[in-house]
Amino acid sequence: MAKKRQFKTESKQLLNLMIHSIYTNKEIFLRELISNASDASDKAYFKAMEEKDGTYSRSEAVIRISADKETRVLTIADHGIGMSESELETNLGTIAKSGSKAFKDAVDDEEIDIIGQFGVGFYSAFMVSDKIEVISRAYGSDEAFAFKSNGVDGYTLESAERAEFGTTINCYLREDSDDADFSGFLESYKIKELVKTYSDYIRYPIVMSNSEGQDEVLNSMVPLWKRSKSEVTAEELNQFYKDKFHDSEDPARVIRLEVEGTTSFQALLFIPSHVPFNFYTQQYEAGLQLYSRNVFIMEHNKSLITDSFRFVQGIVDSPDLNLNISREILQEDRQLQAIASRIEKKIKSELEVMLKNERDSYEKFWANFGLQIKFGLYSSYGMQKELLQDLLMFNSSYQDKLVTLAEYAERMEDGQDVIYFASADTLEKAKSLPQSERVIAKGYEVLYLSDDVDEFVLQILMNYKDKAFKSVNQGDLNLESDEEKQELEEKTTQSKDMLASIKEKLTGKVDDVQLSSRLVSYPVCLTSKEGVSIEMEKVLNQMPDSQNQFKASKVLEINPNHPLYLALNRVVEDHPERMDDYAQLLYDQACLIEGLPIENPIEFSKRLSEVMVEASQN
Repeated sequence: MAKKRQFKTESKQLLNLMIHSIYTNKEIFLRELISNASDASDKAYFKAMEEKDGTYSRSEAVIRISADKETRVLTIADHGIGMSESELETNLGTIAKSGSKAFKDAVDDEEIDIIGQFGVGFYSAFMVSDKIEVISRAYGSDEAFAFKSNGVDGYTLESAERAEFGTTINCYLREDSDDADFSGFLESYKIKELVKTYSDYIRYPIVMSNSEGQDEVLNSMVPLWKRSKSEVTAEELNQFYKDKFHDSEDPARVIRLEVEGTTSFQALLFIPSHVPFNFYTQQYEAGLQLYSRNVFIMEHNKSLITDSFRFVQGIVDSPDLNLNISREILQEDRQLQAIASRIEKKIKSELEVMLKNERDSYEKFWANFGLQIKFGLYSSYGMQKELLQDLLMFNSSYQDKLVTLAEYAERMEDGQDVIYFASADTLEKAKSLPQSERVIAKGYEVLYLSDDVDEFVLQILMNYKDKAFKSVNQGDLNLESDEEKQELEEKTTQSKDMLASIKEKLTGKVDDVQLSSRLVSYPVCLTSKEGVSIEMEKVLNQMPDSQNQFKASKVLEINPNHPLYLALNRVVEDHPERMDDYAQLLYDQACLIEGLPIENPIEFSKRLSEVMVEASQN
């Protein structure tokens, strides 16, 4: 006859806490019970090996799931080590007493990969069950015993019948409520979904009878990342990626990584061949799937992947993680940091190999995810400079193609101490900026920046191999010869009245007006002094709540070698009353070239018409 036994007071408190607080997701219970069954099968295999028992093999260690909708019983049965009466009382009658942990502590064998460590996973089933019945027969014993409990007022132990050693757990599911559908755990589709999600890579077959009465294996068992490279084809990897990460296209790159040491892990990573449709939205969830000993732990672990590489999809499996008792979060992140660092270096290495050996493939990758790498570099405030700077690509005046900073540096002219760039809101505008003329004419290469983040990235980098970045549109370029400098100074002296007059007319719009040393064929342009550039002003003022507070210190530059320069000098001498119109036209013209809005299009049109009429009459 069964005798009622009570949980210890502290065990009751822990059980109540665990059922209502430790597990945040009720469906986790099935993962826990399957993991326990896997552990029990491992122990049976080890025991058979130890006793040279040829009658037992791992191929017999099937984990069977069945569901009875009428009685509302979900059953998980294994052919594992089983438990004696005393072990049932020790392992189940005392909350957080882990038979698996004790077994692992007593055995030093790399082949034994025990999942359970805390002894509370079994009790997660009380989140969905009113009553649980465990029937177990220990390996080598002819007796079986039954443990029954409602998780509230203790448990009973009594003799039972079981044809073979192992354990059967019957979960009597709770009735449905307004906020919980417990009946769903009896549906075959739901069971398959949970096994696929959480226990797909348990090494033993998890079987369930289908509607035809045939056994159906629900899990994959051996994951691809645990198989040697020679055993896995590219087609299998591609299909795994498409199935696992819901993509219709093959990945652009597959990266495998296996590390042994203080923190051992295996990783199977994928670089998508296209940008996910929601990649730049809040709906996109970055992070790698995390497993421990083939058991699913977390869907999107953001700590495993740097933000710069957030486009990478993949799986990490480590036996060395410090998990909390619910296996839902980590107790500390030291191991994660070590894993993330190795993954980061591996991704960089693979991208560098692609850049070196598969240029076309890398340029396609850059078109997809280059912007994210630039954002990552900027958002890290330069802390990832060494990691990312050699992966960057920019359009260039050199053969009108994408180049890396290293390639630019290799082609730098003797005596060149800066890396020139031109920035605009489109590539076409960047290529046509008047300010680049003199730089290119002098034989220097110019990088074309067209993404909003580009100029900020270069500011964060500050330099590349001790070569500072220099905007063709900002500050003094110092490209003139001594003779050219002297000539410019003479013309500036001669035109001081004209320059002063224009500056006065444009008070509040520009900080200075000067003759240009950078223009060749264009008559006029806008540049800025050091600090906030004109392009940065545009980007910053597009931000929410900016209230147009960001201002570049603008300079209107006039080409002293353009016919317009002579015309302006004549206007100052002959028609000084017209200087206001000419100054405003020059400024509006320069704004249009720079991609800035003109303040008064109607006035601009009127002035332009008057000047054209006036020119036709002369």
